[in-house]
Amino acid sequence: MKVKETFIGFDALKKSVSMVQILGHYGLLDRLHRSGDNLSGACPIHAGHNQSQFRVSTSKNCWICFGDCHVGGSIVDFVSRKEGVGIRDAGLLIQDWFGIRPPVAEAKGIPTPSPRDLSRNQNRSCESTVNSPLGFTLPHLDGTHPYLVERGLCQETIQTFGVGCCKTGSLAGWIAIPIHNPSGQLVAYAARWPGTPSDSQPKYKLPKGFRKSLELFNLHRAMTADVSAPLVVVEGFFACIKIWQAGHQRVVAIMGSMLSQRQAELIAKASSPLRNVILMFDEDEAGRKGRADALHRLGQSVKVRTVRFDTEGAQPDGLSKNELMRLLRMNPS
Repeated sequence: MKVKETFIGFDALKKSVSMVQILGHYGLLDRLHRSGDNLSGACPIHAGHNQSQFRVSTSKNCWICFGDCHVGGSIVDFVSRKEGVGIRDAGLLIQDWFGIRPPVAEAKGIPTPSPRDLSRNQNRSCESTVNSPLGFTLPHLDGTHPYLVERGLCQETIQTFGVGCCKTGSLAGWIAIPIHNPSGQLVAYAARWPGTPSDSQPKYKLPKGFRKSLELFNLHRAMTADVSAPLVVVEGFFACIKIWQAGHQRVVAIMGSMLSQRQAELIAKASSPLRNVILMFDEDEAGRKGRADALHRLGQSVKVRTVRFDTEGAQPDGLSKNELMRLLRMNPS
């Protein structure tokens, strides 16, 4: 789910975010040893064990691995290799995590946060930013599209979530998925290509300017469900919808594999009063990284258990109702 049209100023990004902030985002600082302005330890990229193979220069804001990686670079290079994505997508992730505005915002008179502002006030800046409610709805979405049936959705679920194939405009031919804020206001439509997309287009796309890091998909419905049930957190739209359809309605999706600080705050609030949370992420490299990061972020404020799948690549939306309910009832892992 990448926003391809977003502009990235890599020079500004590298000046605004430090390697220390990136390592802190991943919860890695405690694993590294500090000597002067240098950090060293086992490489967190290839999961090495040699305590001197990975080194960071905080003054130069760069890193290098002398082990299996045999490479180094900037914050963008680190995130690119850690997430297994391209340089552009790594830049988008950093912008999203730290609330960085691309340089084009400065041309419109909106100042880009300084490194000091980011380090001292990152959480507050996220809280003060909102996705504005849409002033329109997409008309005549086709809820009978075969793709929705293939994903195992019944008509009642399709109508509840308002998903359907768009017939006109820029989303013509795409499955439109309404996204709401915690108050239930429509703030965006995500789009999913019905099937395997060509190399020239993404599987998912989000509207320009929409910040998914500020929202949890299905939160407004989850907050009205039985508060004695744990809040289930998944990655994707269809995993969330399938768990809802299976009968567990306290479920939200983070719309990706990495949990933002704002989303962590929303989860902590929505999980009250029992503050029980279940993480059910995809069983792949990105999902495992996201699960570990979410566990680290949420573990100090809520009671968290994780659901792991035995099969590599397994996803919640690929399971039957009985399988989902069995996993949600299992003892903590």
